[in-house]
Amino acid sequence: KGKPYRLDQSVHKQKKEISVNEESVAEHYKLKEVSVRLTFQCFLPRPECSPEDISANHSSRNSSETKGAIFPSPRRGLICRAPGASAHGAQPGAVSTSSELCASHYRRLTTHCSLSFYHSEHPKIWLPRALRQTYIRKVGDTVNLLIPFQGKPKPQATWTHDGCALDAGRVSVRNGERDSILFIREAQRADSGRYQLSVRLGELEATATIDILVIERPGPPQSIKLVDVWGSNATLEWTPPQDTGNTALLGYTVQKADTKSGLWFTVLERYHRTSFTVSNLIVGNSYAFRVFAENQCGLSETAPITADLAHIQKAATLRKTGGFAQRDFSEAPKFTQPLADCTTVMGYDTQLFCCVRASPKPKIIWLKNKMDIQGNPKYRALTHLGICSLEIRKPGPFDGGIYTCKAVNPLGEASVDCRVDVRAPH
Repeated sequence: KGKPYRLDQSVHKQKKEISVNEESVAEHYKLKEVSVRLTFQCFLPRPECSPEDISANHSSRNSSETKGAIFPSPRRGLICRAPGASAHGAQPGAVSTSSELCASHYRRLTTHCSLSFYHSEHPKIWLPRALRQTYIRKVGDTVNLLIPFQGKPKPQATWTHDGCALDAGRVSVRNGERDSILFIREAQRADSGRYQLSVRLGELEATATIDILVIERPGPPQSIKLVDVWGSNATLEWTPPQDTGNTALLGYTVQKADTKSGLWFTVLERYHRTSFTVSNLIVGNSYAFRVFAENQCGLSETAPITADLAHIQKAATLRKTGGFAQRDFSEAPKFTQPLADCTTVMGYDTQLFCCVRASPKPKIIWLKNKMDIQGNPKYRALTHLGICSLEIRKPGPFDGGIYTCKAVNPLGEASVDCRVDVRAPH
């Protein structure tokens, strides 16, 4: 009694909102979650009074029915809820607690309702652990951030980018009962920056900050120069790229290619300086070099190539021209492998072998029973690399005897003998 109340219409037709100053009630009952029965007295317009006559004196919003009401308490942490209340005979119109209105246009209505008092939730944001550090995405990737929060009644969530409002053409935001979603379909480098989520409930507010970094491949080094070539080494120098891809460089990759094959091979990776000496180059080859810049997205798409080739020359050698003693390899014939005695079967070819060493090359003479058999078609003699052979074609009973191989050159001669027996087949 004597406390101001305000009845407001909500989105749902079955619910109303009323502001209640419950300080005196809370002091008496020390409420946490209890139900009490209260009596409210309201002045309702009579049926013959039009809404235009009293619109200037309204201190609350319009209401169409009073079947249920929600009472948000201005006292921090308490909410009042009325499960049901009825206003019999009330006409649709404004509800007011002002005592300045004309009493002739109003009639008093006393209604009873049950109120439940319970604690509300202060706004709080639960930022995922992965977003507590810089959130890195590549150009063209999708950014989809879901940030849960709490608060009763439903708080108001607002996003900003570097302190300014979001670009609705690029960034989409969906706010739910318990979370807020930030969505970028194709991220660009301009989307990098600091995003702040603010959750407000009355005078209470919670904020969270997310740093987003959108990166891409770096540009190539601006130039590369072949400084010096000595021995099997070549020294290179280059300048850093103008565009690092919106992030720090991880280093440089140096490659070489010889003019014979034209294939590129990596010499070193993630090198941080802008000069390097390439060693162990092959003598007699010519080399070209190129350098890539690298960041978290990978290598630069192109690389500058040295304009000059590195020619690896052969080292000059000094040759002594001293006297050379010519060795004399002249030698008289000498048989290193003699002929071997053998027995052959009549009608089957037989071969005799021996080895001779001599310089100059000797003349080979074959004898049978000390008679020269050169030119006889019955025999075929061959000499190759000091190996002498004699083939007896289909020997008969009269082809047996003593065979001699003689080698003759200007320094001397030598000979070897063997016995050949011919037997009839069984």
